[in-house]
Amino acid sequence: MTATDAHDDAFGARGSLDTPAGAVALYRLAALEDAAGARLELVPMTVKVILENLLRMIEDGFARPDDVANLARWGQGELDVREFAYSPARVILQDFTGVPAVVDLAAMRSALRRAGGDPARVDPLVPVDLVIDHSVQVDAYASANAYTINVEREYERNHERYSLLRWAQQAFRGFRVVPPGMGIVHQVNLEHLATVTAVVERGGRDTAIFDTLVGTDSHTPMVNGLGVLGWGVGGIEAEAAMLGQPLPMITPTVVGFKFTGELQTGVTATDLVLTVTEMLRAHGVVGKFVEFYGHGLSSLAVADRATLSNMSPEYGATAALWPVDEQTLKYLRLTGRDDDRIALVERYAKEQGAWRTDDTPDPVFNETLELDLTTVEPSVAGPRRPQDRVPLGRVLASFEDVFERDRGDGVEVALERGGGSARLRDGSVVIAAITSCTNTSNPSVMLGAALLAKKAVERGLDVKPWVKTSLAPGSRVVTEYLEGAGLVPYLEKLGFGVVGYGCTTCIGNSGPLDAPIAEAIDEHDLAVVSVLSGNRNFEGRIHPQVRASYLASPLLVVAYALAGHVEVDLTSDPLGDDADGNPVYLRDVWPSTDEITEAMAAVRAELFTQEYAKVFEGDEHWAELPSPTGDLYEWDPESTYVREPPFFTDLGDEPGPVAPLEGARVLAFVGDSVTTDHISPAGSIAPSSPAGKYLRSKDVAVEDFNSYGSRRGNHEVMVRGTFANIRIRNALADGKEGGYTKHLPSGEVVPIFDAAERYAEDGTPLIVLAGKEYGSGSSRDWAAKGSALLGVRAVIAESFERIHRSNLIALGVLPLQFSSDESVESLGLTGRETFTIRGLGKLDVGSEVVVEVSGGERRFTTRARFDAPAEVRVYRAGGLLQMMMRQLAEAPAA
Repeated sequence: MTATDAHDDAFGARGSLDTPAGAVALYRLAALEDAAGARLELVPMTVKVILENLLRMIEDGFARPDDVANLARWGQGELDVREFAYSPARVILQDFTGVPAVVDLAAMRSALRRAGGDPARVDPLVPVDLVIDHSVQVDAYASANAYTINVEREYERNHERYSLLRWAQQAFRGFRVVPPGMGIVHQVNLEHLATVTAVVERGGRDTAIFDTLVGTDSHTPMVNGLGVLGWGVGGIEAEAAMLGQPLPMITPTVVGFKFTGELQTGVTATDLVLTVTEMLRAHGVVGKFVEFYGHGLSSLAVADRATLSNMSPEYGATAALWPVDEQTLKYLRLTGRDDDRIALVERYAKEQGAWRTDDTPDPVFNETLELDLTTVEPSVAGPRRPQDRVPLGRVLASFEDVFERDRGDGVEVALERGGGSARLRDGSVVIAAITSCTNTSNPSVMLGAALLAKKAVERGLDVKPWVKTSLAPGSRVVTEYLEGAGLVPYLEKLGFGVVGYGCTTCIGNSGPLDAPIAEAIDEHDLAVVSVLSGNRNFEGRIHPQVRASYLASPLLVVAYALAGHVEVDLTSDPLGDDADGNPVYLRDVWPSTDEITEAMAAVRAELFTQEYAKVFEGDEHWAELPSPTGDLYEWDPESTYVREPPFFTDLGDEPGPVAPLEGARVLAFVGDSVTTDHISPAGSIAPSSPAGKYLRSKDVAVEDFNSYGSRRGNHEVMVRGTFANIRIRNALADGKEGGYTKHLPSGEVVPIFDAAERYAEDGTPLIVLAGKEYGSGSSRDWAAKGSALLGVRAVIAESFERIHRSNLIALGVLPLQFSSDESVESLGLTGRETFTIRGLGKLDVGSEVVVEVSGGERRFTTRARFDAPAEVRVYRAGGLLQMMMRQLAEAPAA
């Protein structure tokens, strides 16, 4: 089908829109009211965005008019649940997940050249932005030169990866790179890259469309707060989208979340998001779209909205969209967008029925929840999961619910900084970090934290000497307005000086603790704590020595740094004493609404304009970085950072029927809520681990190991680190914590990689047994890639999180789900059995799959978790990228 087919414009939707910058074409949703019987006032904005996308997909040959007509009748009865194509307007990457994507694209070019094709065919067909933000680590802190030291160490560790990205910037069309030190991907997206209404060329005309995107980070939905529909996908799906392959979708389930009232004084957007996360996780929104509505929206600024959308993966939703309204335009003006763009956004939203006021009728949703904003109270979340909200007065109780606490005096520790000593004990806060896009994008909480610091300093309070403090803003604009408000000296006085611009503590780049503190924790097995203004606190994520982590607003991060321990009840106990010996309470230093409003005057549009005018330039380190040129990447066989992956070395002919799994062994037998942090290599690389031994064999010194995330471009490191999280609990490891398993039938407990190697030598296929929510957390494609390279052919779980399930299929790994009334426990499985699964070439959406145990002595039935026909096609092709490579190799020359 082409754009000349009879139903190009089956609904008469193509039209023109006048704007101050001139007329643009558009696809009018109003045309569906007559042509398809739509009642647009019933349709959520989420669905309107998808409908407009579908109208364009008809012209591109990827959708049918009937798909549009079905979805357009939203709210008027039961819809057919069907698969349809979705093509985002752009793709956004961060460096941890972006480097593997670039490596794959470079490898595809190399493979196409070997096959006699034109490597330039492997080129993004939609705009791609990559923001380098995940590699800065907090090595230095609480000193005037901390930022300089951390940036220099970042380039020392990562120059090979950065050289690859500079090559990609010149090799691929429409591929932009935001260099290190500019900000966090989601904040840069919100403050600069997002347009709300995009203008693209279609049929020789500038055409206005909804700005839509997918990204290789699960927190991509943060931009939903600006009225831009986007969500996180695996790197493999993102690569397909870049190359013009529409993503398969099914008729969405949209959950409406209604807000009434306004937040009370002293309650922050962080408190609100933790409340909403708790509610939505309890309700169950995995794989669903959330949309906010109600009069309460008018009181929530875009920065507050973005905070709630940011944590979509924490409550499990695909996306969490806010409609376009006056708050949207206010934010666009604040962040320096030009007047013509703002006018276009307003006119386009009104023309498409996507503009919200307090008089807008409530759309029809599949499910609804409601929250009165006046009922939200100060909270944190922890100590292990972001959905476990804890009222401020119950933090100690939540800690003691999970960890036994020694109520003694603790351990005397000689301090490395400033001399003297201090007592460290269970519950001591050793990391206090203002970090992550979740909160650093919000000027009100950042200025609030700085004002709290000012009041604390003026009362003579100081941070406890065992606390590692850090401030890692999401954009350089944050530093500008903090300086403009005159508040930076107070933050620095408390140790919250800028350590870098990027995702630091929130992704485990918290850096080492001071040696005496680290030694005391290990020697006495202390359960110490981190408090961070982030979105993730899964066990083992923040720091390998920190067992409890709490998510909190930036203001409470400062407060806990002053208190130094979670046994202090911030609602009633003093933070410390002033110079006269009088107790100082949190309420004494908490800034008033008027004080925050006054400080907000420092947040000016010209700050955004000035900083983002140079966002693609980088500093002198970037300018001086050598990098290759040309269409083909020059693979260095000696590199320990970037290696040509094995996925495309020999594509061969079109694959035949999928071979059965016979006599498969269990590589990992895990429980509920195993996250991609547990599966994917993350954090530091232990010298004694398989990955550490590999690096040492390549003459890499231990101090130069860097992190797993930084070495995602080397499959040899990554496969050795898969399932190697220090906190993972494999029931086959005889109680040994970490990346171990029992090799069968020998019975030896060995590292998982070593067992996989032995199974591969014997030709034994592997499976994983798991509980509920398998693969929750970040959208790390290496959780699936590593599993596939280890030889895992199937995962049998009680339930899957959306992105990881999709990634498994994209790597040719079969996701099977236990029947609703069955589990490993009810079936009495030990993981020591052998498993046989036949008929894999006949699988379809929702097929029942019989699993034979130990030669047929038992059987149980599972369901193949293919949720769309496209996923079946990908699985049968051996993987998504393999399928696309064959298409590129077979396509006629342009």
